[in-house]
Amino acid sequence: MAAVRASPRLRSLPLLLSQPDAAAAGVQRSFSCASAPPSPAAARAMASPSSSSAAPSPYTTLVGRVSCEREIKRSKFIAIAAPVPNGRAAMAFLDEVKDPKATHNFWAYKLGEQFRYNDDGEPSSTAGKPIYSAIISSGIDMVMVVVIRYFGGIKLGTGGLVRAYGGVASECLKDAPTCLVKPKVIDV
Repeated sequence: MAAVRASPRLRSLPLLLSQPDAAAAGVQRSFSCASAPPSPAAARAMASPSSSSAAPSPYTTLVGRVSCEREIKRSKFIAIAAPVPNGRAAMAFLDEVKDPKATHNFWAYKLGEQFRYNDDGEPSSTAGKPIYSAIISSGIDMVMVVVIRYFGGIKLGTGGLVRAYGGVASECLKDAPTCLVKPKVIDV
């Protein structure tokens, strides 16, 4: 088999279109973004026969950072969500927003088909997985959600933990401003 060589002239250019929302009816927003040239591996993937015939799929993501705070049985939960372009940016966002004084810092992200989540010491699948499920339910992609918990003295049990973490993450993403990203491969 012959190796496929990527053309250095290929570039990926995302186009952002605002999504209509009930709160901003009649308000027109415009968004723009600059795109860095793809890495050599990404260029090879774009030039492969299976992906060159179809453009990358559009996806919905957040316009910017959003947060939500909720108190449940004296514990304080703060959810912070932001768009992230890759795993490295997701971990940088986590380092930026996590609070070492908090009892726990839980997180989940979804980047296309790639995802990760963390339970930060809580029973398995009671924190990170419900946050990830909230991301899936919202239909938002290329996003990370961090939920910070300050323990208030009352244990919630595993069911209560799942409802608390998933609920605050879901509430955070529910009314967040989003945009539709339509990646395009153009020949420069």
